Amino acid sequence: MVWETLNIIGTIAFAISGAIVAIEEKYDILGVLVLGFVTAFGGGAVRNLLIGAPVSLLWDQGLLFALALITIFIVFFLKDMWIEYLKKVIIFDAMGLSAFAIQGAMIAYHNELPFWAVATAAVLTGSGGGIIRDVLAGRKPTIFREEIYALWALLAGLFIGLGFITHPYVYYLLFFMIVALRILSVRYNWTLPKHQNQLFQKEL
Repeated sequence: MVWETLNIIGTIAFAISGAIVAIEEKYDILGVLVLGFVTAFGGGAVRNLLIGAPVSLLWDQGLLFALALITIFIVFFLKDMWIEYLKKVIIFDAMGLSAFAIQGAMIAYHNELPFWAVATAAVLTGSGGGIIRDVLAGRKPTIFREEIYALWALLAGLFIGLGFITHPYVYYLLFFMIVALRILSVRYNWTLPKHQNQLFQKEL
C-alpha cells in the first residue's frame, strides 16, 4: 500500500511539474507530453539501470502511465491564471521529490543492496526525472540551484538505509518531513556551503 501510494503521488506531482516547465518554455502539446512523462518516469528508469533492476519494469506501469497522461492533458488545457498559480506552488515538486526518493530507497533496501546503494537510489529516483526535464528544457538543473534539493532525497535514503523504518506508517511521516524541509528550504533560501574562490572573484 505504501509503495502504490508513493508511486501515484510521485507520478502525478512530477507530471504536473514537467508539464508546467514545458508550457513555460512554450513547447507544443507533444513537447509538453514528452517533458511530463520524462519527469514522471525518468528517475525510476535511471535507478533501475544502476541497481540492476529490469528496465522492462518501466513498461509494466499501465495505470501510472494513464494517470500521467490525464494529468498532463489537464495541465495543458488549464487557463493561464491557473498555470501561473501552479508555477508558484512548490509543493508539487516537493511531493514528487519526497515520494520518489523514498520509493527508490525502498526498492534498493528490499533488494538487500549496500547502504550507499540505498542512498544513491533515493537521490537518483527523487531528482533524476527533474534533472532530465531541466536539461531538455535548457535550464540549470534544480539539483544544482541555490536552495537545497538533493540533500532531502539523500536524507530519505539515509533513514531507510540505516533501518530506521520500523513500521509502514513511518514512511508517511518521512514523506511529509521531506516535503516540509523542501518547502522550507525554498521559503527561507536555505543553501549549502560554497567554495569562496577569491581569485576567481577578483578576475571577474
